[in-house]
Amino acid sequence: MRTDDFDYDLPDELIAQAPAEPRDSCRLLVLSRSDGSIEHRRFTDVGEYLQPGDLLVANKTRVLPARLVGRKPTGAVCETLLLRRREDLDALGGTWECLVHPGKRLRVGAMIEYRAGGLHAPESAPVVLTGEIVDFVEGSRGGRLVRFCPQGERTLDEAIHAVGNVPLPPYITDYKGDPEKYQTVYAMQEEHSAAAPTAGLHFTPQLMESLKAAGVKWAEVELEVGIDTFRLVEEDDPSQHVIHTERYHVGQDVVDAVRETKEAGHRVVAVGTTSVRSLESAWDESKDAMVARENATTNLFLMPGSKFHVVDAMITNFHVPRSTLMMLVSAFATREQIMAAYQEAIAKRYRMLSFGDAMLIM
Repeated sequence: MRTDDFDYDLPDELIAQAPAEPRDSCRLLVLSRSDGSIEHRRFTDVGEYLQPGDLLVANKTRVLPARLVGRKPTGAVCETLLLRRREDLDALGGTWECLVHPGKRLRVGAMIEYRAGGLHAPESAPVVLTGEIVDFVEGSRGGRLVRFCPQGERTLDEAIHAVGNVPLPPYITDYKGDPEKYQTVYAMQEEHSAAAPTAGLHFTPQLMESLKAAGVKWAEVELEVGIDTFRLVEEDDPSQHVIHTERYHVGQDVVDAVRETKEAGHRVVAVGTTSVRSLESAWDESKDAMVARENATTNLFLMPGSKFHVVDAMITNFHVPRSTLMMLVSAFATREQIMAAYQEAIAKRYRMLSFGDAMLIM
């Protein structure tokens, strides 16, 4: 198995630059794992493939306004992407693990000033937040530990919200719409993620209610989506790639719902790859069962050859070539089925990646 096995030609014009409106009007490619057959539908039709008693499990995480654009005292522009609050290093919560750009110019001791409005803030605007580079993050290109200090009367969280923006993926280049469109309608209030669980973006309150009325059950996990969502696998041998750890939570209520669903002969349908990784990370080999996980961490890397213990079907988006997510969906179906489905989607001009269309693998 080579990383090249999960590569494909993605036309730039098919990378969706804005979400479908309404959310559930996007297209839906349905892939059958049993025979590789493909159907082309709309996401509003997803209920036709679900049965009463099936359990949808979604990731309820909310995206933090984690993209901060500031300037060094010299006036040079720099960008900071918040990844993880390091309370183990700073009990006050002011130290974050970040990605910075340009990394070569942001060495230990460098100071950054952030003004409300970011790059477009006038020079007369007051500094709302400062950041000091305090260390490098080992094994992470562009990774830094940054100690933030709010200015004035704001708390740290208030300052981050004053200067930060939702960190859209780098391939979405000119979106000026409502940033809430990059949040799921069922997202929790607390903000923890650097990226959205994008398979869930297609659900509307109306669609959720219609599915529940039809007897489809709903449960939620939480996984704080990290920057690995955007990373390509650079190693030729994907087994040498390491995924950064991400915090996740699978409650006892989810464990019970999964067990009851399986015992009744119904299916567990994961909404997105982050839900898949949460559910499969909660599997305890020694107990041959799921167990509740609270504030746990996972770096589970699912690739062809991996075994799925919990998930029976998956709703997902179309993913970046050479990514761990391509490998995950290829593990759930087969590489041949996934590559054939992607070629079909491209031929039929599906909209790809985070704001794009959806796939149901069953």
